[in-house]
Amino acid sequence: MLVHPSGLDVSSSALRFLSARLREHRRSLGTRWRRLSPGRQALLALAHLRNGHPYVQLAAGFGVGTTTAYRYVTEAVEVLAALAPTLAEAVRAASMKAFVLLDGTLLPIDRIATGRPFYSGKHKKHGMNVQAIADPSGRLVWASPALPGAVHDVRAAREHGIIDALAEAGVNCWADKGYQGAGGTVRVPCRGRWETLSTGQQAVNRSHAKIRALVEQAVATLKSWRLLRKLRCSTTRITVLVQAVLCLHQASSA
Repeated sequence: MLVHPSGLDVSSSALRFLSARLREHRRSLGTRWRRLSPGRQALLALAHLRNGHPYVQLAAGFGVGTTTAYRYVTEAVEVLAALAPTLAEAVRAASMKAFVLLDGTLLPIDRIATGRPFYSGKHKKHGMNVQAIADPSGRLVWASPALPGAVHDVRAAREHGIIDALAEAGVNCWADKGYQGAGGTVRVPCRGRWETLSTGQQAVNRSHAKIRALVEQAVATLKSWRLLRKLRCSTTRITVLVQAVLCLHQASSA
């Protein structure tokens, strides 16, 4: 296999953060020697998450076996996922903000034999539903565990306890029409076709759309990690991948 130099559009702070966490992890395990240093293992994991390179290509580039590359990436992802903020921690941080933004996104997956639970009628494709909470500036605050794509946004928000957690903390939340009937502190646009709405309702919906448009920035943060644009792994691993990306995003933007 041919190997060539390549760039990685990830901040050096993310690399330093992951390297330090892997060094601590190895120290806790009592590991004495490995083929790659913590820094090289961190770079390997970032290359996989950011660019979505398959393990065979990564193994060739880093001079290790394919199994070793898989094991190194899996270890790094699990270390990061364990550090990701919980919903309670995210809501506590959100309580310092004027409001938060809530939206769901579909992470596409390979079609599988039992695909019905994973098929999203809204997006017309198979995938996993992930709920994202953003602050008023559009920065990603929290990302939920992944649920099958057939789960609607409002149901996903209820299952994760997002609506109750925000209501208990008294945090106002702006969301789209997919959260109609959510209740609590969730604010959604006025229902009905545009031409049937009153002038006041149309003005409310315009204002609402301008406010919640910033949540697209948080969703784009997740999708900027190319691995999440087309997942080819087991659906049981997608949650830890999302949590790992969330942790890296917050570590590099802190």
